[in-house]
Amino acid sequence: MPTAGIGTVAERTHRRPAETGLSKVPEVTALFWVVKVLTTGMGETASDYLGRTLGPIPAGCLGLAGFGALLALQFRSARYRAWVYWPTVVMVSVFGTMAADVVHVVAGIPYTVSTVAFCLALAAVLGGWYASEKTLAVHSIRTRRRETFYWATVLATFALGTAIGDLTAGTLHLGYLASGILFAVAIAVPALSGRFAWMNPVAAFWAAYILTRPLGASFADWMGVPSARGGLGWGTGPVTLSLLVPILCLIGYLAVSRRDTPSGQR
Repeated sequence: MPTAGIGTVAERTHRRPAETGLSKVPEVTALFWVVKVLTTGMGETASDYLGRTLGPIPAGCLGLAGFGALLALQFRSARYRAWVYWPTVVMVSVFGTMAADVVHVVAGIPYTVSTVAFCLALAAVLGGWYASEKTLAVHSIRTRRRETFYWATVLATFALGTAIGDLTAGTLHLGYLASGILFAVAIAVPALSGRFAWMNPVAAFWAAYILTRPLGASFADWMGVPSARGGLGWGTGPVTLSLLVPILCLIGYLAVSRRDTPSGQR
């Protein structure tokens, strides 16, 4: 996976004098990608479980409330804190999944259409971010405006990744396991780009970030859905809990060890 070097060149080139605050996001290490993939899987099954238990609209309202509360806490923090940042990512995963599912289940919009729509939304956010800040480097998140663009991008990537995963598994009839394998192969391209230098590091980061969503969600769905739908039939509730435990353990470890805390804040 692209790791700590992501965005360094672009950050040095485009850093602005107004960039005086502390970084609000973690260092991009191997653990960053492990936790990210786990949250994508948990967000998928948690969203499915809540949607079936409460209904799509009540579940969506609950997800929005949780996401809004944690995002507000993240914005209030003066620096990166693992126990604030990662729970916010978890809720983005849950709510982003719900948003994509509501568009399909409630509004009846096909995944082909929603995939294109979310792709355009993501492009618009990234375009606005670059036009405003002249960088998309994650290590430059030191101002409120950049943090706003960052979380808008994160939310868009989760919604897009959900739509893409459902498109390949359902509309294209690949199934969840085959979709997971497909995205595991696809993510190798940006993951290896740092070693072979065939992709801009910032572009490699965001490409990998987008692909982690359908990667984790496809395997989580495969574990959770019934065998009639090509899954293992473990149930979305148990799979959610089985993913939540290691996520909480890793967040606790990162909060205590500060392994992913930006070097200037240790």
